[in-house]
Amino acid sequence: MAEALPVPLPVEVEKQKIQSSLHSDSSPQLEYDPEIEKRVIRKCDLRVVPPTLVLFALSFLDRVNIGNARIQGLTKDLNMVGTDYNVALLILFVPFILFEIPSNLIMKKMKPSTWLSVLLFGCGIMNMCMGFVRTYGELVGVRFLLGLFEAGTGPGSIYLIAMYYRRYELPWRISWWYTSGIVAGAFGGLLAYAIAHMDGLQGYSGWRWIFIIEGAVTAAVGILMKFWLVDWPEDATFLTPEEKAVMLARLSRDRAEEARMDRWNTKRVFKDWKVYVGTLMFFGIVNTNYSTNFFIPTILVEMGYKAVEAQVYTIPIYAVAAVFCLSLCYLSDRLKHRFAFILFGVLLGFIGYVILLTQQGLPVGAKYFALFTLVTCGYIVQPISVSWLMNNVGGHYKRAFASAAQIGWGNAGGIVASNIYITSEAPFYKTGYGVSIALLLFTGVMSGVMFWGLVLENRKRARGERDYRLQGEDADNLGDDDPRFKFAY
Repeated sequence: MAEALPVPLPVEVEKQKIQSSLHSDSSPQLEYDPEIEKRVIRKCDLRVVPPTLVLFALSFLDRVNIGNARIQGLTKDLNMVGTDYNVALLILFVPFILFEIPSNLIMKKMKPSTWLSVLLFGCGIMNMCMGFVRTYGELVGVRFLLGLFEAGTGPGSIYLIAMYYRRYELPWRISWWYTSGIVAGAFGGLLAYAIAHMDGLQGYSGWRWIFIIEGAVTAAVGILMKFWLVDWPEDATFLTPEEKAVMLARLSRDRAEEARMDRWNTKRVFKDWKVYVGTLMFFGIVNTNYSTNFFIPTILVEMGYKAVEAQVYTIPIYAVAAVFCLSLCYLSDRLKHRFAFILFGVLLGFIGYVILLTQQGLPVGAKYFALFTLVTCGYIVQPISVSWLMNNVGGHYKRAFASAAQIGWGNAGGIVASNIYITSEAPFYKTGYGVSIALLLFTGVMSGVMFWGLVLENRKRARGERDYRLQGEDADNLGDDDPRFKFAY
């Protein structure tokens, strides 16, 4: 057991000690009281994670509640025909994809509590505006602006969480973060069910109230987020000086093991194959996640349920997905393994798509079961794939880029999901299910590429084939290119 520090060091002195240790060839083990460490982790779990859960839940709800609004009369009132609904979905992803990396780089330069609260407030205002649109063109324009604000909420939250935890502590926290999206999906269905009864109030249709009420809640919480969200670990005001010193020390030890990249290095950031494989892996599963969130209410109506009933029947689907997500992510964390769990999720989703592709003549219960497998698949694979990449990139800048690239570029899967469910193919959606099953299998293939790539690279490092990097000018800024960094499977 490590001995406690006899006298708590001032934070600035501890920072200097940490910095010097990271650049020392001997890399001495920093000592701190394990009881204080437990208290620090507990405080982080209570102060870092909860606000990001709420932030993601509300931003995600604002992103997908158009699916609930659709079956309450959105398309009819705005005279939307053909692919109009698909275009309204995909337009959000254009700024979403383009601005996620710039957003994370902006957040690196300013307080996360300020930047993320501004983004969430903007999401709420744009969502409210959708409740007042009068034409299809106005809806598309507001959805584009919503995408601008949505762009930074996801990768920004993950980036912030990742800076407070050691890399093997991260997956469990990210699984909770993704579970908040599941809760948002379930709560969105319940809320839409309640709001549907407001149809006609003050002359507004029920679908308008969905946007207005949910947007108002998001905007109000966005203001509160400025005072609830934490900032970077060096500025953690919720910790005592002694606790902050311990937190910085434990993070330093972790970063010493994974090596540092605290200065921007274009070559090491942009030429890392893991970022692109991780993004493609995420791209394939994102299609499934958005397909289910956008189209489950519609699919349930086409199965014979009334619009109000369909809102309620989405709730058990998300509840089961939440249980599987937390359970398997917990096991993945304990076993320090990702690959097999991703393959399990892919297999589960494959079964669901096969059922829906062959649904003619099947009872409604079988088709309803398929929706359970698809949503569960998405919420197993997504958090584990994000954790897997975060576990295998080292350094402040590298993590900022990798989290934004994976989630930002990977969200192009949402564009695909927006366009493959063709109205004229209802209720069988052969194109939608066919493309989705192909992309799901693509995720499985990319996870295999990631696994074997990491295995081979670890073997090269074990043989000393990467040791030459320690002799270069940038030897103190290698990130995960440091040959002492061992990749996680």
